[in-house]
Amino acid sequence: MSTFGQAYRVTTFGESHCKAVGCIVDGCPPGLELTESDIQVQLDRRRPGQSNITTPRSESDKVTIQSGTEFGYTLGTPISLMVPNKDQKPHDYTETDFYPRPSHADWTYLKKYGVKASSGGGRSSARETIGRVAAGAIAEKYLSLTHNVEIVAFVSSVGKVKLDCLGSITDETKNKEFFDLIQNVTRTKVDSSITRCPVPATAKLINDEILRRKEENNSIGGTVTCVIRNTPIGLGEPSFDKLEAKLAHAMLSIPATKGFEIGSGFLGTQLTGLEHNDAFVSDGHGGLKTVTNRSGGIQGGISNGENIYFTVAFKPAATISHTQETSRYDGSPGVLETRGRHDPCVVARAVPIVESMAALVIME
Repeated sequence: MSTFGQAYRVTTFGESHCKAVGCIVDGCPPGLELTESDIQVQLDRRRPGQSNITTPRSESDKVTIQSGTEFGYTLGTPISLMVPNKDQKPHDYTETDFYPRPSHADWTYLKKYGVKASSGGGRSSARETIGRVAAGAIAEKYLSLTHNVEIVAFVSSVGKVKLDCLGSITDETKNKEFFDLIQNVTRTKVDSSITRCPVPATAKLINDEILRRKEENNSIGGTVTCVIRNTPIGLGEPSFDKLEAKLAHAMLSIPATKGFEIGSGFLGTQLTGLEHNDAFVSDGHGGLKTVTNRSGGIQGGISNGENIYFTVAFKPAATISHTQETSRYDGSPGVLETRGRHDPCVVARAVPIVESMAALVIME
């Protein structure tokens, strides 16, 4: 299926090398002030060709609102958003007529549907995420205006280079640095580096690592950490529709994702219950807050009012400009030499995609 959500339904369309990509948003409340510029900001952060550590494919990714608004305000009817594909080079993919690319979706799509896109990744391409980002930008504006919700994601690691504050859950100094970061980090600070890592010293090391892999015609993976601030208490349902389950579903639907952890995540398994428990104290306004936030802002599958934070793992980009020994579709061995323009590391451009999927979950 290509639809996400029920109350706020987003259907994306398009392939990597078709005429256009985009989405239909159904369920957006009427009366929201909305123009293309509200959406373009996030699309500009996602688009290719931003720097020397991203793919050189040159796409402006200019969005057009085709329906659902009048005089700059939403009507409550379906919103159609479209972005044209312009910088296509199908001849870069002629090898895929003979070889299923390693770790790509060529083989699985062919076996499932009996056909696959003749160039690019088709629906498995990251260009499908344009519709997600466009729909997420609308959701973010609504959430900000109605509940002051803030969503900020940033690159927290690339390869073996990571933020020092992610080092150990038992180190009080590193814990304080991490929670100060997720409380105060802004998109302006994140975007101050082309790596989208908000700590300058680590950002430089990440930049060097990506450029090293690019020089090798190779790629490298990494992680994106996201915080959702000012989430209302009570979001999420018991059992199968827990808020963290919804977030995991959303994040793992993003291309190239391989892992999701929320709150203390896997490091939390190193603690005892006494160490891990979030004690309650008065918030001074007749309610409660937690002293610590190992739970990541969600308890029993329901938001508790604290910052929601999670991390998403992205694999190395599968398409690399490097000779690889593999098999043809007929099973005979061969050597694949991939051409094309590809990201040596996807995490910097994945930041607005993670933010947008988080917004779709909270909006829903």
